[in-house]
Amino acid sequence: MTGEFLYSADELRRFTAECFVTLGLPDAHAKLVADGLVEADLRGLSSHGVSRIPTYCERLRRGLVNPTPNIAVERVTPVAASVDGDRGMGFPVAHRAMEEAIDMARGFGLGLVAVKHSTHFGMAALYVLQAIEADMISLVFTNSSPALPVWGGRSKFLGAAPMAAGAPGGKLGPYVLDMAMTVIARGKIRLAAQRGDPIPEGLAIDLEGRPTTDAMEAFKGVCLPFGGHKGAALSMLMDVFSGVFTGAAFAGDVVNPHLDFSGPQNAGHFLMAIKPDLFMPMAEYRERMDTLVERVKACPRAEGFDEILMPGEPEAREHERRLADGIPLTGDIVETLNKEADTAGIRHPLSLA
Repeated sequence: MTGEFLYSADELRRFTAECFVTLGLPDAHAKLVADGLVEADLRGLSSHGVSRIPTYCERLRRGLVNPTPNIAVERVTPVAASVDGDRGMGFPVAHRAMEEAIDMARGFGLGLVAVKHSTHFGMAALYVLQAIEADMISLVFTNSSPALPVWGGRSKFLGAAPMAAGAPGGKLGPYVLDMAMTVIARGKIRLAAQRGDPIPEGLAIDLEGRPTTDAMEAFKGVCLPFGGHKGAALSMLMDVFSGVFTGAAFAGDVVNPHLDFSGPQNAGHFLMAIKPDLFMPMAEYRERMDTLVERVKACPRAEGFDEILMPGEPEAREHERRLADGIPLTGDIVETLNKEADTAGIRHPLSLA
């Protein structure tokens, strides 16, 4: 199929949830996966949207992901908990972990959770948005399969290792940060490879250490960190918090979910929730956040900029636009979804007229 097709968020949620229910996920877990993937597409992060369904399904079919995990939570102090994801889908595992962090923060002002035996958990902003919904400041870290070189190295060792952070706002909206340690999100390179599209120079090198614009060779090779040694150091920090500290795989041992079907991922996550009114009344905190936003937007603009936006604001605007107009999917992605529908014996996702 060629061209681009529009789908409603509700139709993609329906299709996605049905896909995963046929593979043994409980309804509640399938809904979390569907909500998470479609939310990424709504926010314009297509690399973490429904395009990932075929890989997730294949790992479930091969028994590398547990469809019915016993997500075990152990409180080790009043403000710290350990979560064993039991090889479950990362979406319900991380959602449960953030629930625990929020609960501890409500009682003690702070909650931190270390997660092991998890899998790819989608867009990291999902769990920041979950915390914001509960009026909590949050940090979300994860490690991931090797994608970056250490500074001075030439082979992939560090993960793209996204980090997210959020703070609820007042009348002018929240602060939402979600970024990987690569020059560009590795998922976008994967998506380009899936489509057969080239990528710009300067994003990655191939397995031989040569610069490449071939997305598949880049995905197999080494992505480059943003900011050189700074991005590499931050990626290592994500591995300290999410891998070393949690008990999950680390130091290059997290399995690539798209290229390596030899075993479970054992990805690790670290999540923190903080009460915004620890040091002042909530109303005052919200007023101060509004003041921050107002002053940011009032800064003199550089040439070429019509407006100054807060982190997360472009995605929030795209969310509203796509919710109203539909989510665009390219023909190649639609073909993979239709194939999964045929395998599962469910109805193809229906595009908008």
